[in-house]
Amino acid sequence: MSRPRKLPCQAVSNGLRLALVALLMTPHTAGASERPGQAAGEVSPGQSTADPGSHHGHHHHHDHDMTFDAGGMVMNANADKLPGDCREVAGDHEIEVRAGTKYAAGFPDTVFGMDAHEWRVPPCSRVRVTFINEDAVRHQWMVHGLPRYLYPQGMFHLEAAGGATKTGVFIVPSDHRTYLVHCDLAQHMERGMKGQLVVGNGSGNLPSIPGVSAPLLPR
Repeated sequence: MSRPRKLPCQAVSNGLRLALVALLMTPHTAGASERPGQAAGEVSPGQSTADPGSHHGHHHHHDHDMTFDAGGMVMNANADKLPGDCREVAGDHEIEVRAGTKYAAGFPDTVFGMDAHEWRVPPCSRVRVTFINEDAVRHQWMVHGLPRYLYPQGMFHLEAAGGATKTGVFIVPSDHRTYLVHCDLAQHMERGMKGQLVVGNGSGNLPSIPGVSAPLLPR
């Protein structure tokens, strides 16, 4: 009887990571936020896929446009497709975000943090985010509530491995709104990795943003 073949640790790690991504991502279904005439699951021209077993590449998973490598992942980047309510890009804006435990200092009951917890941009801006992870564990910078016909599941997502840097671009809509930004890894948001992206005048502060707003529940 032949013995089971042993896989290199790197291959096992990559396989587990992709399996987790598959479990976390659910298929995108059409709804009120779909662009008229667009079918759920439609792939835009020019989008390509990579072999899921490769170490890096461009992968399309349940409509989530991902680029990934050993340093992390960029999901749903968009540098040129305008939201339906924007006639043109109003301007280009650069955001640099540093994540690490040292940025939790000064905020009670937090473990992780960012060097800022609020970012402001004008409506219809093209935003380039550089996410620098200064910790040894991975972190995310994820925006929720974006239009789903451009951003599957309504999100833009950067993930950086320990010590890595990831950069991505997205375009915000024209409405004045405050968007949730957080790290979706277990207990990271609850332990301090939470912020808000204010477009235009915003729609009010979100609760429990370190250094910005009061906790939702009293401590």
